[in-house]
Amino acid sequence: MLDGYIYNALRTPFGRHAGALAKLRPDDMLAAVVSEVVKQSPFSPEKIEDVVVGCANQAGEDSRCVARHAGLLAGLPIEVAGSVLQRNCGSGLNAIVMAAQAVTCGEGEVMVAGGVESMSRAPFVMNKAETAFARDGRIFDSTIGARFPNPKIERQFGADTMPETADNLARDYQITREACDVFAEASQRKYAKAKADGFFAGEILPVEVPGGRAGPVKVAEDEHPRPQTDLAALAKLRPLQEGGVTTAGNASGINDGAVAMIVASRKAGDAAGAEPLARVVASGVAGVPPRIMGIGPVEASKKALARAGLSLSDIDVIEINEAFAAQVLSCLRGLELP
Repeated sequence: MLDGYIYNALRTPFGRHAGALAKLRPDDMLAAVVSEVVKQSPFSPEKIEDVVVGCANQAGEDSRCVARHAGLLAGLPIEVAGSVLQRNCGSGLNAIVMAAQAVTCGEGEVMVAGGVESMSRAPFVMNKAETAFARDGRIFDSTIGARFPNPKIERQFGADTMPETADNLARDYQITREACDVFAEASQRKYAKAKADGFFAGEILPVEVPGGRAGPVKVAEDEHPRPQTDLAALAKLRPLQEGGVTTAGNASGINDGAVAMIVASRKAGDAAGAEPLARVVASGVAGVPPRIMGIGPVEASKKALARAGLSLSDIDVIEINEAFAAQVLSCLRGLELP
């Protein structure tokens, strides 16, 4: 089992596509939370071994090891290293696991883990010519979807987009459009209640964004959630593909944001006189058919529970990556959760 402890964590507000955070570079955005989470931690910066960051894009300003750049921009000692990993939707979560693994193995007592993504600033990318005077260049928008896909992969496994994989799951698990909209509306209500109760107050770090003549603007609240959403409005939205259940109202957004946390050994925490927020106990990963990629959390969760010697009945609070309502509902059925 793993033996890494989370001592404190912060995140930026999450901005919607081309929204309040669109003018902020991803490395600057990440540096802001890294700097502040280290300041608020019980550990001196000199004790940090590594900054481990998940980033799915890495095609623009987040390329060339955004973790290292953010550490330098945050003012961490030059000796603190940085590394970036990519596991698509699970990249940031995987960074936490890797930090906990390093601590468990004795390869560092204090780590910074987190993730960053700026989908607003993701660039267009173009391939280079393979021959002289070639005119067959292709341009891809790296914000969403695959770029430079391998034809052999497409022939063998298809080329479903993420919303299409959600609709594939809906068909396989007989998830209706109404069920997806009900789940999406309930999710918005949960967010609204959590915000009203002050749940996010301690985790959001307001960030300054370049403004116009009035100067920098401070962004302190999430932009994407729409608590005013109701079922009637959701029902009016067109599905993304004919016969599908996924719409703009029950799918994940295109967002910008960054997260950072301190993962350390209990020994280091005790020496600093600090109590951890949580312990990272176990993890699991699982490959599934690409056409239903969103069902991956089912088998991965089973592996993690087995390694921890636990069952779902032992767990009080369960979070599942809410990419699409159809995907989450399929995972709930796969795990036999209500």
